Amino acid sequence: MAGLLPVTVQCPHCWEAIEVLVDPSVEEQEYVEDCQVCCQPLLFTVAVPFGSEEPQVDLRPENE
Repeated sequence: MAGLLPVTVQCPHCWEAIEVLVDPSVEEQEYVEDCQVCCQPLLFTVAVPFGSEEPQVDLRPENE
């Protein structure tokens, strides 16, 4: 079982780079997490391609 992977993303509200932890053992997931800098809600869509442990992270404002 793989552990959590750190991924750096850019907040679409404040444009700061933030580091989040992603669970690569789940192939597809979607969840809301607040930005660590501006506290605005962000919708994360995470996909881990088959045979890869490198997650693809799509990030957008929750209310979009």
